[in-house]
Amino acid sequence: IEQPTFPKITEMCVKMIRRVNDEEGIKKLVNETFQKLWFTPTPHHDKAAMTRKILNITDVVAACRDTGYDWFEQLLQNLLKSEEDASYKPVKKACTQLVDNLVEHILKYEESLSDSDNKGVNSGRLVACITTLFLFSKIRPQLMVKHAMTMQPYLTTKCSTQNDFMVICNVAKILELVVPLMEHPSETFLATIEEDLMKLIIKYGMTVVQHCVSCLGAVVNKVTQNYKFVWACFNRYYGALSKLKSQHQEDPNSTILTANKPALLRSLFTVGALCRHFDFDQEDFKGNSKVNIKDKVLELLMYFTKHSDEEVQTKAIIGLGFAFIQHPSLMFEQEVKTLYNSILSDKNCSVNLKIQVLKNLQTYLQEEDTRMQQADRDWKKVAKQEDLKEMGDISSGMSSSIMQLYLKQVLEAFFHTQSSVRHFALNVIALTLNQGLIHPVQCVPYLIAMGTDPEPSMRNKADQQLVEIDKKYAGFIHMKAVAGMKMSYQVQQAINTCPKDPVRGFRHDESSSALCSHLYSMIRGNRQHRRAFLISLLNLFDDTAKTEVNMLLYIADNLACFPYQTQEEPLFIMHHIDITLSVSGSNLLQSFKESMVKDKKKERKPSSDEETESDSNSGSESESEEEASKPRRLRKRVDSDSDSDEENDINAVMKCLPENSAPLIEFANVSQGILLLLMLKQHLKNLCGFSDSKIQKYSPSESAKVYDKAINRKTGVHFHPKQTLDFLRSDMANSKITEEVKRSIVKQYLDFKLLMEHLDPDEEEEDGEVSASTNARNKAITSLLGGGSPKNNAAETEDDESDGEDRGGGTSGVRRR
Repeated sequence: IEQPTFPKITEMCVKMIRRVNDEEGIKKLVNETFQKLWFTPTPHHDKAAMTRKILNITDVVAACRDTGYDWFEQLLQNLLKSEEDASYKPVKKACTQLVDNLVEHILKYEESLSDSDNKGVNSGRLVACITTLFLFSKIRPQLMVKHAMTMQPYLTTKCSTQNDFMVICNVAKILELVVPLMEHPSETFLATIEEDLMKLIIKYGMTVVQHCVSCLGAVVNKVTQNYKFVWACFNRYYGALSKLKSQHQEDPNSTILTANKPALLRSLFTVGALCRHFDFDQEDFKGNSKVNIKDKVLELLMYFTKHSDEEVQTKAIIGLGFAFIQHPSLMFEQEVKTLYNSILSDKNCSVNLKIQVLKNLQTYLQEEDTRMQQADRDWKKVAKQEDLKEMGDISSGMSSSIMQLYLKQVLEAFFHTQSSVRHFALNVIALTLNQGLIHPVQCVPYLIAMGTDPEPSMRNKADQQLVEIDKKYAGFIHMKAVAGMKMSYQVQQAINTCPKDPVRGFRHDESSSALCSHLYSMIRGNRQHRRAFLISLLNLFDDTAKTEVNMLLYIADNLACFPYQTQEEPLFIMHHIDITLSVSGSNLLQSFKESMVKDKKKERKPSSDEETESDSNSGSESESEEEASKPRRLRKRVDSDSDSDEENDINAVMKCLPENSAPLIEFANVSQGILLLLMLKQHLKNLCGFSDSKIQKYSPSESAKVYDKAINRKTGVHFHPKQTLDFLRSDMANSKITEEVKRSIVKQYLDFKLLMEHLDPDEEEEDGEVSASTNARNKAITSLLGGGSPKNNAAETEDDESDGEDRGGGTSGVRRR
C-alpha cells in the first residue's frame, strides 16, 4: 500500500481549495490550479502519477472531514459546467479515471485490512476513498453506475469502529444516488440491497438508520416498488409504539416503560424516519383501509412529546420533524404550533429541545431547497410543455406560510446564553432568507445583533446575510440600524455570564474594535445615512430619552471604537455632543434644583415672603442655593479653586437636601448620560489629536471635502468611563444612599453647575478672564471624569490649526453656534 503524500502539500491544497467561493480572480485561480492538479486526464500507462493524484485527493478530503465538503462539490460543479458545451471534455474524462481508480484503491485497502500493523491507517484511507466517491456521486452519479455492484457488499461491513460506521453510511448514500440510474439491475442484487438495509435499520443507531432508510426509500420508491416489505417494517415499530403508549396511559409510573426505554427511543426515531421517505397513506401501503396514517402517527408522536423523560421527548420531536418533511401541512396543526412555539419561547425550556426544534425547521428548509433545485432541473428539460414558475410557487408558498408561523420565535432564540441555540437559529434564518420566504427587513435588526456574537463563524454568517440584503434592498440596513444596535445590546446581555459586570460595546481583544463595527462600515459610505444614524444614537443620551445607563455605556463604547476613516466623522459627533450637553446639562441642573426646593418647602412650609426675606444664618435653602449658584469667580476671585471654598459649597447644598434621597438617585442616574458624552468627546479628541480650535471651527454644513482627510489615530488610547462603571458595579440605583455617597453626588452636581456656567459665557471677557474660565471648565471636567490631570483628557499633540487655543479638555463651540 502506498505511502501517504507529504502533509505540507495536503495542507497547502486545503488552504487553497477553501477559497473556491472567493472573489472572481481568486476563484478562477483556484479552479485552474486544481484542474491542472487533479482534473487533467492522466496517461493510462502512468500508474504512479494516478496513484499520487488519488492519494493527494483523498488526503485533502480526509483533512476536511470536520469542516465539510462544500468546496469539493463547488469545485467539481464549476469545472464540469465550464465544459458543458465543449466538444472535448477533459474534466469529465479525468473524473471517470479518478472514480475507476478510487474503486481499485478501495479493493486494495480492503485486502490489506487483515494486516494488523497497518489496519488503522488503511481503515482511514478506505473511509477517505469511499467519501470521495460519494462526493463524485453527488455531482455526477452516472460515473458510479458501473461500480454499484462492487459497492453493495460493503453494506455488510462488521461495525466495531467509527470508520466502519462511516463506510456503511457513505456506501448507503452512494447506492441511494446510483441504483435509480441503473438500467435493468438484477432482482437478486436489488433484493440483497433491501435485506442488507433492513438488517442495518434494525440493528444499529440513529445515523445508520437515517441513511439506510433514505437509501431504502430511493430503491423501493423508484425501482422495486416492494411496498409490502417496507409496510411490514413500519407496522413493527408503529405497533410497538402504540403498545407502549397504552401501557403508559394505564400506569405512568410503570417500570415496564423504563425497562423498554431503548425500544421506545428506537421506535420513535424509526417511525419518523420511515414517514419521511414513504407516504403510508398511499393505497400501495395500506390497501383499502380508511385510516389516516399521518394523523395517527402525529397523535402517537405528540403523546410522547409530553413525556417526563427529556430523552423520550427529544426522540419524539425528531420523529415529528421527519414526518413534517413528507407532510409539511401538519406544521399548521394547532397542537404542533403550540409545541414548537412554547419550546422556542420558554426561557426555562431544555436547551436540547430548543435545538431539536430549530434542527427540525432547518432540515425541512434544506429538504425543500433540494426539492426545488431538483424540480428546477427536471422542468428545464420540459420547460416548453409545463409552467415551471407556477409549479415552483406552490411549493415555496407552503414554506413561506410555515416560516411566517415560527419566524418570531426563531428570531427570539438569538437572545440565548447557549451559542448552539443561536447557531441553529441563525441557520434557519439564513435558509429562510436565501429561499426568499419572508420579507428581509424584519430580520435586519436581529442579524445586526448576531453580528456582535463572540463566535467569529456566526458573526461572519450574520454579516454576510446583511451584505446580501444591502445589495438587493438599498436603505434597509440604515432603516433598522438603531433598532439593531439596541437589539445587539440585548443579545450581549443574554450572553453575559457575569451579570454583575456591565455589558461593554467593544471586543475584549487586541483590536478593541466596536461590536457593531461592521454595521457602521456598511452605513458610513452614505453621508446622509451615517449622520442620521449617529444623531439617532446621540439622541439616546438626551435626558428625555430615559435610556438605561448600561445601554448608554454600550452605545458610547461603540461610538468610541467605530472604524472612523475621515476627520469629519468624529468631528460631527463632537459637534452634536456639544449641543446635547448644553440642553441636557441645563435641564438636569434645573430639575435637581427644583426637586430640592419643592421638598424643602414641604418640610418647612414657609411663605414665599419668608423664603425671600429670610436673613438667618441657619443655612436656609434660598441663601445656600444662591451662594452655591454664584459663579466662583464672583464669589472668590482671588482663590476660586480653593478646597475650602468647594467644601463650603458642598456643605451649603448638603444642608438643604431633602430626607427623601430619590432626587439624588435620579440625578446620579440621569447624569451618567452626560458624563459618558463628556468622556466620549475627550476620548475622540485624544484619539484623533484634535485641538479645541479644530473642533470649534467645524461646521456640519461645510463641504464634505474640507474634512475628508484621513484620521491619524493615536495608539494606546482606550475608552474607560470610570464614573459610569463604578455607578453600575455599585448598583447605586438600588443601594442605600450613605452620607459619603450623598457628598459625592452633591460634588458632582456642583461640578456640573460650574461646567454649565463656563460652557457658554454671556459676555465678551478680557484675555485673563477667558483663561480663568477655561481653567474652571477644565477643572470641572477633570473632576467629573474621575480625576487625573487635564493632559490625560486632552490631545497630547495638537493640530497646527490650534492657533494658541486652550488645550485642556473642554466643551467648545457652543457659544459660536
